[in-house]
Amino acid sequence: MSKIQKVYIRIKAGTASWKDFSTFLNLENKSLRKFFELAQKNTIRNFGNILKVYSPNKRFPAISITGDECALKCEHCNKKFLKGMKKILSDNDLERFLFELYESGGIGALISGGSERNGSVPILGFLETIKKVKSETNLIINTHTGLLNEETAEKLADAKVDIISFDINMDDKIVKEIYHLDVELEEYNKAVNLLKKYNLNIVPHICIGLYYGKLHKELDSIKFIKNSGINPSLIVIIVLIPPKKGKVKFATPRPVDVAKVIATTRFIFPKTEISLGCMRPRGKIKLEVEKYAIKAGITRIEIPSKKTLEWIKKIYPNIQFKFFSACCAIPQKFEHYAESKKSDIKRYLYV
Repeated sequence: MSKIQKVYIRIKAGTASWKDFSTFLNLENKSLRKFFELAQKNTIRNFGNILKVYSPNKRFPAISITGDECALKCEHCNKKFLKGMKKILSDNDLERFLFELYESGGIGALISGGSERNGSVPILGFLETIKKVKSETNLIINTHTGLLNEETAEKLADAKVDIISFDINMDDKIVKEIYHLDVELEEYNKAVNLLKKYNLNIVPHICIGLYYGKLHKELDSIKFIKNSGINPSLIVIIVLIPPKKGKVKFATPRPVDVAKVIATTRFIFPKTEISLGCMRPRGKIKLEVEKYAIKAGITRIEIPSKKTLEWIKKIYPNIQFKFFSACCAIPQKFEHYAESKKSDIKRYLYV
């Protein structure tokens, strides 16, 4: 019996070691098919033949509370992703915007922004407003906090924030070279423990390819989530979009590598939803990434290509699509608030 066959048997039996998963992540394409089929079977067994599709339009906007500013100027982003967000810089403006959003039929909002030098998003000064909004509306509030202190964690809980979208990274080289952060990896553990202490809903995010477009310690991030005691109901997988400009050259992550990380996550978290988030390469490769992600065991996808959904229908004719006008990190208990209207999903109506 070959080494690969032994790894497959242990993964299928649920007895695989971290070394086995490392071996899987290094396999060549010709050996992967049966692993992906296993991941797909596990997904259907635990979640049914359903794919949830998320389109966070104007009913679920992304807000930057720092405008275009970020102190870190990370190599992979350098403030680029802030430019597409709604810029709201004051407490009063945030309150007015969120109440207007609610009154116009909004579902919720992602509240994010650039980082301070310590890796935190400066959300603390906005939490009284968020608390007021949460007490008077049913808007779903998702926050990017970055690394944080106890005061912020306590006030996030007091404000009844619904989601903490938290980027998990256990690669010291990425922290130093890509994020430009002068912190130790232990700071991630401290932040997660604070979020757990106040019973906040942590939705871990793993970005594939942050190490110059190559796989590098993504397994360490999965292992961290497993050992942290978070027990997440959802894990979001995002993929590096290589910057077109910058001092550092990034490759485009290979779609098959994306699938290997997703399948590994599925094997380790068989009853956890996995979403392919909105951050991933565009252009011709987008379709390939999405197809591989389906094969590897996702249950959610944000803003897929229409061609991907058409392909899924051909390959998995019994699959059912459910559409939501929200970001893909929302808890299942809120899905009935976020169901899409036909006017929200015109591009998908005839799939």
